[in-house]
Amino acid sequence: MDASLAAAYERCRELHRFHGRTYYLATRLLPGWKRRHVHALYGFTRYADEIVDRCEGGTPQERAAELAAWSAEFLRGLRGGHTDDPLLPAVLHTIQVFDIDLEDFRKFLDSMAMDLTVTQYETYDDLLGYMEGSAAVIGTMMLPILESSDRAAAREPARQLGLAFQLTNFIRDVAEDLERGRVYLPQRDLAEFGVTRADLEAALTARRSSDKIKSLIRYQLSRARHHYALAAPGIPMLAPTSQSCMRAAYRLYGGILDEVEAQDGDVFARRATVPKWKRLAVALSCVLARPGAPMPAPAPAEIPLQRDGAALLDLRGTAA
Repeated sequence: MDASLAAAYERCRELHRFHGRTYYLATRLLPGWKRRHVHALYGFTRYADEIVDRCEGGTPQERAAELAAWSAEFLRGLRGGHTDDPLLPAVLHTIQVFDIDLEDFRKFLDSMAMDLTVTQYETYDDLLGYMEGSAAVIGTMMLPILESSDRAAAREPARQLGLAFQLTNFIRDVAEDLERGRVYLPQRDLAEFGVTRADLEAALTARRSSDKIKSLIRYQLSRARHHYALAAPGIPMLAPTSQSCMRAAYRLYGGILDEVEAQDGDVFARRATVPKWKRLAVALSCVLARPGAPMPAPAPAEIPLQRDGAALLDLRGTAA
């Protein structure tokens, strides 16, 4: 590996280590040759996200132009053109090594562009449209690296795990996202629980959630656990060398939901995090887990979408 490519992989690793502590810890359980490729995909997605979220980076129009220029640089690299970008060579190399579907990258970049113009979503179906590109495709990008005994069967669980992780982030980061002017919790859900955007802003100021907001968050916890339940069967399908990593990621992200629940759904009081001792204990237990063992998961159950029970979620998270 030449020096510039090695430097690009290292740049991706640093981004992952700094911004994704939970997932980064899980990747330590992968063989080194897989780990650098996971860092590359994380670096790609994180850097795009940083362009979009960089509030000091100018107007939305200026950030859109920066994202478009970086995307064009990526496309040039895919066509074999030279790039001086500090991390793209690692991403391009990973795509080439594993023949990753380029359509996943297009969907991802389209979703990042949405963040520059869309600040809220009316229904969960609308939010899922965004999350298809921002989260589900990351699960399918990862599959060739993680390897699977049956990639076709593992594809949907991989998508669901991406959705589960992102919804976990949305629940944990309600306050942070609101400071950026965004509300990812569906507006219809807010209305069902009698919560307005003004209520969320008041909770942000007070650093304390109202009872209505807590109820809304507890509902979102149940919804996220649906996705975890659907993702669980895919982990034993992975190559034995990948299972401990993804078991750890699954349990550590799921642990964030447990921490939110432990603080009674008050996501404004503090940012929910899994304590370091617990993260290390989870990692150790996942190393010791038998390859192929079933992944314990929340039992999926129908969740009322409306308080009168008129509409229910099916197991894909869409209105039945």
